[in-house]
Amino acid sequence: MSESSNSAPVGVILAVDPDRFTEVVEALRQAGLTVTGEQPELGTLSGTIAENRIPALEAVDGVDSLDRETTYRLPPPDSPIQ
Repeated sequence: MSESSNSAPVGVILAVDPDRFTEVVEALRQAGLTVTGEQPELGTLSGTIAENRIPALEAVDGVDSLDRETTYRLPPPDSPIQ
């Protein structure tokens, strides 16, 4: 696997300490996250980052969980594949 494929941007969803939301989001930005959506009241945000930078996000104090965004493709209801 080449270096460039390791640094391809990936979508992530993070749960962070809602009481420290602004502080944690700023630290995530400094770690390389491009924030694409925020829900401070829920303590969640989404963004993109180079895949090889994900460990830097996990190391930020106040991050409770980090998941990659996943796209599901479901067959149409009338599909023979159920």
